[in-house]
Amino acid sequence: MHKSGFVNIIGNPNVGKSTLMNALVGEKLSIITSKAQTTRHRIMGIVNGDDFQIVYSDTPGILKPAYKLQESMMKFVRGAVSDADVVLYVTDTVEEQSERNADIIDKIALGTVPTIVVINKIDLTNQAKLEALVASWHERLPEALIIPASAKEQFNIEAIFSAILDKLPEGEPYYPKDTLTDKTLRFFASEIIREKILLNYDKEIPYCCEIEIDSYKEEPTIDRISATIYVARNSQKGIVIGHKGERLKKVGQQARTDIEAFLGKRVFLQLFVKVNDDWRNNDRQLSRFGYNDN
Repeated sequence: MHKSGFVNIIGNPNVGKSTLMNALVGEKLSIITSKAQTTRHRIMGIVNGDDFQIVYSDTPGILKPAYKLQESMMKFVRGAVSDADVVLYVTDTVEEQSERNADIIDKIALGTVPTIVVINKIDLTNQAKLEALVASWHERLPEALIIPASAKEQFNIEAIFSAILDKLPEGEPYYPKDTLTDKTLRFFASEIIREKILLNYDKEIPYCCEIEIDSYKEEPTIDRISATIYVARNSQKGIVIGHKGERLKKVGQQARTDIEAFLGKRVFLQLFVKVNDDWRNNDRQLSRFGYNDN
């Protein structure tokens, strides 16, 4: 008997979805920062065993869209609810209840997809509050299995994995058994660069940036990557570059170090900054950056 299926990870921003997926996959596939809305695409991570294949999908955090980019992000989320074999709904012990996720939770409750609610960050609470949260989620999603966990501390990851395997349907693998993800090296290079922007800039700047890999040349001992950071307004270009290019240089150094670790080889990385006026509200530009594909 072989089991296989799609396990889609859904939840509000900043509850630890990406940390959880990386823990379940055993690889850093999704970027992680303390800022909300770090995930923009659906990112698949594939775990294989002799008699199973789990295709995890990390999705953007649930939000009320303020511009077309966020509308596209929410299409990924709604699609993830409907095309899952198992829904992994992630909440945590510190987030406030919000109406922004009410329709998603209602969709899960009214559906027939097996659901596991992971209450993350239990290291930040006490037993009484945790018990109250478990009771609350049993009330909201009575058919769901509730599992307290701490993805950061790797607590109860094995229990989540076992529960997923138990709920997974029988079937043949969807991907070759040596496949880790559906994304390309270009994609991961762009995500690592975007992670460094999230870490090095404040306020609106990280959310106005998009990365495009202009060229990616693989050589035996080194990969040569050229990338452009697009900003939404001309005033943001100078902020990203910084005085005498120092801020951009720092982003490039940090990104190159992580890309080299990801690839296991040397990397030559060139970064450029260009203005792409209000790209977040431009359907053509969103398609170019891969947001209208799903």
